[in-house]
Amino acid sequence: MLFLCDAMHERALHIISMDNPFPPDFGGVIDVFFKIRALHRIGYRIYLHTFAEEIPASCPQLEAITEKVFYYRFSGNPLWLLSTKPFSVMTRNDASLHRNLAGIPAPILFEGLKTTYLVNAGRLDGFTKILRLHNIEQDYFKGISRTETSLLKKFAFWMEAVKFRAYERVIRSFDHTLALSLFEEKYIQRKFGNASYVPVFHGNEAVADLSGTGKFALYHGDLNTADNREAVRFLINAFKEIPDVRLVIASGSGEGFVRRIIRGQSNAAFIALKDFSHLKSLMAEAHINVCWSFQQSGTKLKVINALFNGRFCIINDNITDDPNVSDLCITANDKKQLIDAVNLLKDKTYDDFQRRQAMMKSCLDDGANALLIDKILRNQ
Repeated sequence: MLFLCDAMHERALHIISMDNPFPPDFGGVIDVFFKIRALHRIGYRIYLHTFAEEIPASCPQLEAITEKVFYYRFSGNPLWLLSTKPFSVMTRNDASLHRNLAGIPAPILFEGLKTTYLVNAGRLDGFTKILRLHNIEQDYFKGISRTETSLLKKFAFWMEAVKFRAYERVIRSFDHTLALSLFEEKYIQRKFGNASYVPVFHGNEAVADLSGTGKFALYHGDLNTADNREAVRFLINAFKEIPDVRLVIASGSGEGFVRRIIRGQSNAAFIALKDFSHLKSLMAEAHINVCWSFQQSGTKLKVINALFNGRFCIINDNITDDPNVSDLCITANDKKQLIDAVNLLKDKTYDDFQRRQAMMKSCLDDGANALLIDKILRNQ
């Protein structure tokens, strides 16, 4: 990791997180947690404000990399569903947040549009405000609505997309926006200006020095999400036509869902994930890591983890639009292309460690990307 001693300094920074970033066990909060850690390492004093379902008595892992952690409960008022503003914004509007921000003069980094209620209300004039855009939210919720099978949830997600389409005008109130993808950077730059691409923070320290061949093809993901469930259905169906390659689905959720689909399919299996160390060991055992999505929303963390910890990686276009990442993978965008890619790689020896190590160090180093945020903050 790149942390330059001569860049060390003491600067205060508020970070408002949409969810509790510990444990860092899903996409959005992984970016938040490791961004906090990287900024702390280059000398930032972080005042973390986080919304949470449950407020812990303490969290040593967060307290070690922050000056102070402020917790706020989500507002569960169902009447927010009737608001013209997005429900996920209205439920993050705790009155004490403004008081806690006002008591410490420092720039504010907002993690996602969901945390921007006070900005929209015009109550943070005079603060330097930076937005970390986690999605084009209307596209994200539209995608969830499309893949959701429950009619009630489908309608709720569609309404959230409609509301975010109007709400995103709040981006004009920010001094700068940090995008997670090149597509999102161009979108924000065209509509509102002042946008930069800052790759996802991921916490991996070094590329695994692997060679030779692995044992199976691996897909991992949170199977509580409709997009990942759709990807699993697609992959299991595709691997029926590659009977000599074993497909392993690894997740901390959705075991019953997967087992129903793979019943009678001898080359498919489910493994219940215990933790990230378990996932890393599976990625290192795999010959091919398959990362697939039916929704475009920045660079998916699953491909970053696969490139740091595994051998060959097959992706489709929705996984990333960063050419530095996609150049390290084989891209397939339909069932036939996926089957062809697996057949191409299944007997091939992996020997790409040196090139991958150099590329990941140059563009996906958490320390270097923390310094990029530091430069943006200093220019405000």
